[in-house]
Amino acid sequence: MQHVTRRAALALGAASLAAGTHAQPRPDGSAIPRADIPPPRQPIEPNAALRVIRPARFVDADEIIFRENCARFSEAHGVPVRVDFVGWEDIRPQTAVIANTGSGPDVVIGWADDPHLYVEKLHDLTELAAYLGERYGGWSFLARKYGMQHGGTRWLGIPFGGGTGPIVYRASAVREAGFEKVPEDHAGFLRLCQGLKRIGKPAGFALGNAVGDGNGFANWLLWSHGAALTDEAGKIAINSRETITALNYLRELYPNFAPGTLSWLDPSNNRAYASQEVSLTANGVSLYYALKNDPRTKPIADDTEHAPLPRGVADGPPQSATVLNAMVFRHVRYPNAAKEFIRFMLEAEQYDPWLTGSLGYWSQPLDAYRQSEVWRSDPKLVLFRDAMNHKYWSGYKGPITQASGAVAADYVLVQMCSSVASGQATPEAAAREAERRARRYYRA
Repeated sequence: MQHVTRRAALALGAASLAAGTHAQPRPDGSAIPRADIPPPRQPIEPNAALRVIRPARFVDADEIIFRENCARFSEAHGVPVRVDFVGWEDIRPQTAVIANTGSGPDVVIGWADDPHLYVEKLHDLTELAAYLGERYGGWSFLARKYGMQHGGTRWLGIPFGGGTGPIVYRASAVREAGFEKVPEDHAGFLRLCQGLKRIGKPAGFALGNAVGDGNGFANWLLWSHGAALTDEAGKIAINSRETITALNYLRELYPNFAPGTLSWLDPSNNRAYASQEVSLTANGVSLYYALKNDPRTKPIADDTEHAPLPRGVADGPPQSATVLNAMVFRHVRYPNAAKEFIRFMLEAEQYDPWLTGSLGYWSQPLDAYRQSEVWRSDPKLVLFRDAMNHKYWSGYKGPITQASGAVAADYVLVQMCSSVASGQATPEAAAREAERRARRYYRA
């Protein structure tokens, strides 16, 4: 394997690739189909100024182009915009403080479930959502799931996009382990991971409190075995035969992981893959983007492929997306300016350059952006195009509610899995504890 220094790997974990961001001409959004309809009338308040917080970037272009778009909004409307990029694990605690104190940023771009934690404290964004959906061909499955209040038509948040985490792997290592592709069944996937460990090129998945990767792995493990947090009616269903089967499978799978995965956060597997400590993991576009744009690791990118997460007993890929969801709290001084900012950022002139420059890292919530040139620019990206149309969600199989959001934020399922992997709990005990913790939020 090609040598990559630890320093280079850490740089890749942060995706410090500004030099490559503007190497190609940027799109202007003109290729995106849209309906010619007027936007909502939301006159910006006099002397408005906005503060925006959102999760930190893993792809440099995400931040660079996002800031450029904010500057374009300020120039167009005369509204100063300050943007703060917050650590992935910090955005939820900060949002809770904002909600509880009734002060803080005008636009909070948080995680998927977050608006459902603060239903009565948010502005209604239904008119804005209706405009964007009609103009850009409709909303994706997960955008509707996370944007709309369950059982109603009110939009609590406006999703900006979602990053899904399929399998990312070194094709040469998988072949060396005796496989031509990543198996879709559990037994085959276990044999592959055993083979990768045998040749010294192990797999690794986050089992720490990682917003995207930790929750993503725990959910995959459950969904691929037919298990779920709740049933269709929203009643707790985690302590089930299917969950026990999934956790027993994890006991076989985990010994084949690289060391340290119990403490991995969201940047960890990026760094481990880039430094060749692992040859297979689950990740969004950010990892491939970093490898592809750095001459030191371009050979690794050339050897990198993507595959759906093994489906096991599921009908389709048992994965969801880590969704950015924008909300406007009732306490803000300039709600019209905040809503106009969200609209502006999702219009094609701004959104398509952001989507394309980031190689589709935050896959689009609006169907028209499936026509973006980014999805034709590299065949290795196609798997990410429909990230927001996966048919699994936080709190599956039940409704997205304050309770489902709280379970995700408290890492109930992640810690259930890590307790079994570490040997601190049996599958049966871990499932019972997850049930107990979930009931605190579901009050049932």
